[in-house]
Amino acid sequence: METTKRGLFEPGPGFGAGLRDLGANINLKTASAGLVAAIFGCSGPALIVIGAAEAGHLTNGQTVAWLLAIYGLGGLISFVMGLYYKMPITGAYSIPGAALVAGSLTTFPFDQAVGAFVMAGVLVLILGVTGLIGRVMRWLPMPIVMAMIAGALIRFGIGAVNAVSALPIVVGVAVAAFFLSMRFVKVVPPVLSALVVGLAAVAITGSFGTHAAGISFVLPELTAPSFTVGAFLAIAVPLAILVVGAENAQATGVLLAEKYAAPVNAMTIISGIGGILAGFLGGHNANIAGPMTAICSSDQAGERREGRYAATVVNGVLFAAFGIFAGAVVPLILMLPGALIGAVAGLAMINVLVMAFQSAFSKAAGYQVGAFVALVVAMSNVSILGISAPFWALLLGALVSTLVEKPVAKINDADPVQGDRLPA
Repeated sequence: METTKRGLFEPGPGFGAGLRDLGANINLKTASAGLVAAIFGCSGPALIVIGAAEAGHLTNGQTVAWLLAIYGLGGLISFVMGLYYKMPITGAYSIPGAALVAGSLTTFPFDQAVGAFVMAGVLVLILGVTGLIGRVMRWLPMPIVMAMIAGALIRFGIGAVNAVSALPIVVGVAVAAFFLSMRFVKVVPPVLSALVVGLAAVAITGSFGTHAAGISFVLPELTAPSFTVGAFLAIAVPLAILVVGAENAQATGVLLAEKYAAPVNAMTIISGIGGILAGFLGGHNANIAGPMTAICSSDQAGERREGRYAATVVNGVLFAAFGIFAGAVVPLILMLPGALIGAVAGLAMINVLVMAFQSAFSKAAGYQVGAFVALVVAMSNVSILGISAPFWALLLGALVSTLVEKPVAKINDADPVQGDRLPA
């Protein structure tokens, strides 16, 4: 898995190797992890995007175009990164970014927002092409990165607990199935057991959701972008920071925790290109996604790390299909109860969170005070100047460590194959 940076993109095994080995790596575990990640990304997050479209009084065609952009291109990113690097680098879009846009559409007309989407992609692309993000991430101490990951993803674990009280029978049997499967049924991924049992409980109890998507199967309607300084400052800059400081940083940390040498420059560049293309289609961005990467890279996707990229490819197929048929599929997906979706996503994060906490607070690694600051800031979900918590967690954790702790080992001080640093 080790790579050495050459030019703008870190080299990988290549598409030929990824395609050649794909069939051997698609199995029950990789397929179920990809399915769970897709259900997670195509349910509640889709509703946030639809809500943002409604806030901006978009037409049905514009809403479908937005979904096509972020899901279709998100799926394409999964194909490209998963197959080329043979790593579970999974594409989607920024969920906090959709919430940011929802607020902005009450102030800016949609054509100006579309222009800002494109400009955000350009900003991310510049950060990737210059290699700035790679240098910053190599400087950050690993425990602080891992603490940020733990704080950012802990909400999924807490959400699984809250889901039990929201839908006790359905979620309760799903959780029980997960742990019983983990203990007694080695051939079936626990997360798949939880999903299947949960869906059976939904059918038996009649606990289907009541969300109405509000759109039907219509052709996408493109919107010509309009570029303004106001939209650039209010939408493009915060959105670019969200993509890099939240989504890409989470995905990078998750991959490192799972002992992959994450290709940071390539991840940033493709997120920039995805943002530009999505913007011209009317979507707020398409980039590497933290939560979906976490699901597809965990051991729920198989014991063999080198084969887990197949989960990302499966997720990419489902994401792309969802984008193409969004107008028809959204109402069906939204019939699933949100509590079950949240519980299954939380269960899939267990081992990722365990490893993140172990890496963050290992006494030998040092930086425990800075890691704790990063953890609580990321858990707070605070937003300052329109920038979400993961960015501030990294910044404040690093500043506190610089002030009060003796340097021990940063990301660039250890073997990247073991996940202790990013490729140079």
